[in-house]
Amino acid sequence: THIQGLSLVTARQIGLCTHLKFGEWPPSKRLTREAMRNYLKERGDQTVLILHAEVAQKSYGNEKRFFCLLLMCILWAVDGRKKKKEQMERDGCSEQESQPCAFTGIGNSDQEMQQLNLEGKNYCTAKTLYISDSDKRKHFMLSVNMFHGNSDDFGVFLSKRIKVISKPSKKKQSLKMLTYTLPQEQSTRYLHVEGGNFHAGSQQWGAFYIHLLDDDESEGEEFTDREGYICYGQTVKLVCSVTGMALPRLIIRKVDKQTALLDADDPVSQLHKCAFYLKDTERMYLCLSQERIIQFQATPCPKEPNKEMINDGASWTIISTNKAEYTFYEAMGPVLAPVIPVPVVDSLQVNGGGDVAMLELTGQNFTPNLRVWFGDVEAETMYRCGESMLCAVPDISPVQVPVTLVRNDEIIYSTNTPEPGPYTPELAPRPHCSAAGAILRASSSQVPPNESNTNSEGNYTNVSTNSTNVTSSTATVVS
Repeated sequence: THIQGLSLVTARQIGLCTHLKFGEWPPSKRLTREAMRNYLKERGDQTVLILHAEVAQKSYGNEKRFFCLLLMCILWAVDGRKKKKEQMERDGCSEQESQPCAFTGIGNSDQEMQQLNLEGKNYCTAKTLYISDSDKRKHFMLSVNMFHGNSDDFGVFLSKRIKVISKPSKKKQSLKMLTYTLPQEQSTRYLHVEGGNFHAGSQQWGAFYIHLLDDDESEGEEFTDREGYICYGQTVKLVCSVTGMALPRLIIRKVDKQTALLDADDPVSQLHKCAFYLKDTERMYLCLSQERIIQFQATPCPKEPNKEMINDGASWTIISTNKAEYTFYEAMGPVLAPVIPVPVVDSLQVNGGGDVAMLELTGQNFTPNLRVWFGDVEAETMYRCGESMLCAVPDISPVQVPVTLVRNDEIIYSTNTPEPGPYTPELAPRPHCSAAGAILRASSSQVPPNESNTNSEGNYTNVSTNSTNVTSSTATVVS
């Protein structure tokens, strides 16, 4: 039996659907307040997270300039994924049928979709995406088509917009393309945090905030950043956008032919080569060795006092990054319709007060079949357009409660935004960063002339910034 192209593979599904007319979906159970309370308590969401660079360099002729972040990660919330798998197996699906599958592409019919390997991991990567000079688009979006082995379709998820930048190559011979491709696949390492430590590796990356500090800012887990563009020679702080872990104070320096320029003061831009000097140390630079993050001691240039010689592992590239995040939960069991479009709430605004208080939701992908819930209370909802919805604020206690959107087949979409109320939660303190402490302690002990280890293991690195002038922003570091 097939309904709208979906293969119904279990006896439960076949029995459910035989009486339906073509194009109809089986009725779903109504979401109850008890089911909503269980969801808010357990939070078994599934999350599709697409991480990518904000720019892509165009390829010319026969060359393939793979995207500067070689990979795109998709992360599933582990708990939600496990619950979904268990539910499908209870409904009669095999192990293979319950496994998610994914294909990605750049939305161009000239290139085939690439299959992504999700087996046994909560992330996957795409290393060989590129955009050719025959593609005249100035912007594009990555598309990720996700479905289960039994053909149950999640839908197509889109990344944020990626800007295409042009930089004609000097040589276009196939040999040059090969020497360009091999270092990308084998030598590029990305900075990230895993297991409470900083790592450098080729299979995963993390996004970091680059904070601009005053030159007299003291070392510590708490710091005050300042407004302004980031220029070479200034003091910065790299903070992981996910874990909050931070490296010690760094001075960002321009790199030219394996030397760090001590007197450069022009604005930092993405795709520039740069080095990170550990402030108040004896010429120590943030460096990688294989998959470990280490310190490298630079050598002064005898005839040029404004330069210090560094190795390849201490030379980094900054790339601006972005992410598209989609979160959903099948509250009353599996549904047949794709979960897309996933609504995204950008802001909430309370208008009026008392019995006529209204909440305005602004965002993307809103549809008429969505209802707003305040905690476990459903609100009267009015659809305005794909970017705006209104709802009546229910008569509930004046405390902050989570606001969620529920589709008419009882899929819950978390907004990750509490209701604007009289109370504002205090910001949590920055988590203690033992890895940064290890880097500082290593600099105060005796160090060999070239390298000193700070972490026992390493995986990869990634940081991103704005395209022309860098302000305090998210960033990815590549070496």
